[in-house]
Amino acid sequence: MTHTIYIDGEAGTTGLEIRERLEARNDLQLLLLGDRRRDVEARREALNSADAVILCLPDDAAREAVSMIENPKVRVIDASTAYRVDPSWTYGFAEMHAGQREAIAKSTRVSNPGCYPTGFIALVRPLVAAGLIPASLPVSVNAVSGYSGGGKSMIAEFEEQGASTAFRAYGLSLQHKHVPEMTQHTGLSLPVLFSPAVGNYRQGMLVEVPLHLSALPETPSVERIHGALVEAYAGQRFVEVADLEVTEAMTGIEPEALNGTNTVRLHVFGDRGGEQVRLVAMLDNLGKGASGAAVQNLNIMLGLDEATGLK
Repeated sequence: MTHTIYIDGEAGTTGLEIRERLEARNDLQLLLLGDRRRDVEARREALNSADAVILCLPDDAAREAVSMIENPKVRVIDASTAYRVDPSWTYGFAEMHAGQREAIAKSTRVSNPGCYPTGFIALVRPLVAAGLIPASLPVSVNAVSGYSGGGKSMIAEFEEQGASTAFRAYGLSLQHKHVPEMTQHTGLSLPVLFSPAVGNYRQGMLVEVPLHLSALPETPSVERIHGALVEAYAGQRFVEVADLEVTEAMTGIEPEALNGTNTVRLHVFGDRGGEQVRLVAMLDNLGKGASGAAVQNLNIMLGLDEATGLK
């Protein structure tokens, strides 16, 4: 059976990545509008005739597109932040907990997770669920992404205008749009203190959560923290937990190591007898952090093997 797919916003960074992953597949047919992609009526027809729609648009444009869909059979994946904390939409992180994959499969409205939140939620949610991190604990997260995470304008700044900045902190107002998503989907009760940055490289990211073990109930060991993550993601194809022996031998960690994949790899760094840990997630911000996750969710919603079309 061939499914028809419409990508609204296919010319953007995420849209292009999704199209590249889908166009070689013989089980899917892409509805491509070409020069008519800005024609409202052409978009309306595509939005209502496709089996599944992937929205790669700014928040307001995504809401407008959703309002144009009248066919109740159309399945929608939204890659913007518009619906990530909306209870009427299903959050598209299949590995988040045991029932999430089934919820995605049954849903007609799925919100694709953000890149930073994917790493943060993967690290923190299992620890909150296991009672190792209290919901009321103030949690900080430091992260760096390649400049492709900033979309076309930032890509142009670095690639066409030759920006010489090696590293730039941003989100200095502490009002980053990912904070509600990070807080809600980990089960934390206090807003996350998020410190994002961009590096002078195209893609790949590190998301880091430092913890004082003595500030946690019963002062869990490094092994206990690591074991909770291993248990949470046992059998998952796209979430890996690095062995403690591997992390103990590492002298550095590169944000670009998983580029081109749909994998997020979790690391627990710390002295086994010490009182601190550094939790670090590595992922491709254009892979598991965006287009790869969208394809994975699409596969789940269509009843296909979720790894189809993903490296």
